[in-house]
Amino acid sequence: MRMPHLLYGLYEKRLAASLAHQSFPRHVGVILDGNRRWAKSFGEPAAHGHRRGADKIEEFLGWSEDLGIEVVTLWMLSTDNLSRAAEELEALLAIIEDAVCSLAASKRWRLRVVGRLDLLPEKFADTLRAAQAETEEIDGLQVNVAIGYGGRHEIADAVRDFLRERAQAGATIAEIAESIDVDNIAEHLYTKGQPDPELVIRTSGEQRLGGFLLWQSAHSEFYFCEAHWPEFRRVDYLRALRSYAARERRLGR
Repeated sequence: MRMPHLLYGLYEKRLAASLAHQSFPRHVGVILDGNRRWAKSFGEPAAHGHRRGADKIEEFLGWSEDLGIEVVTLWMLSTDNLSRAAEELEALLAIIEDAVCSLAASKRWRLRVVGRLDLLPEKFADTLRAAQAETEEIDGLQVNVAIGYGGRHEIADAVRDFLRERAQAGATIAEIAESIDVDNIAEHLYTKGQPDPELVIRTSGEQRLGGFLLWQSAHSEFYFCEAHWPEFRRVDYLRALRSYAARERRLGR
């Protein structure tokens, strides 16, 4: 049962005030899950849920900006999603394209597209690249839009890029094998140059990563929220941050 609107507003303000002096994560990753189930609960088609989920993104980024978060990674389309029925996938790609173009047009955030663009329709991939280029000079919240993204694909791509780099420098296979370490892989990830996510949020009640930022999330804190993504509220975000702030991050030390 939801709180009456007045009580909900008071609770949110009180929660925000309690977090005023807490240390927030620099990088938050979000698995935007539950769009289809949310739509189904209202007897609506999947596209309706995807559209409402896309509408939530700018609101979420505004909250992140206000809270001083530096980087947000949004998992909008996985490599597994590419096997969905053609009709649903076509509609989903159109919604994602509109959402990314809207983010770019706002001129508020610097976008980075992360994922296997070679697996996506060429025209769609070109639009994503153009949106990223349009925001390259913006100084502010960095937003990674993970589209056609899979954590295993990312690690494979990073290793491949590293091997090519060393081979072009004249190194032998034996020399590469002897010298490779975790830093070499990290330097070739899609998110290179950014801090790893300290907090990963997944909506809709599912308690798994599903391949999201597998390398980068080795030391992340995870927060699983029952709300489907289209109904995710600022108070849900604040609860995730409260949970994060309450944890002791020893990082194995």
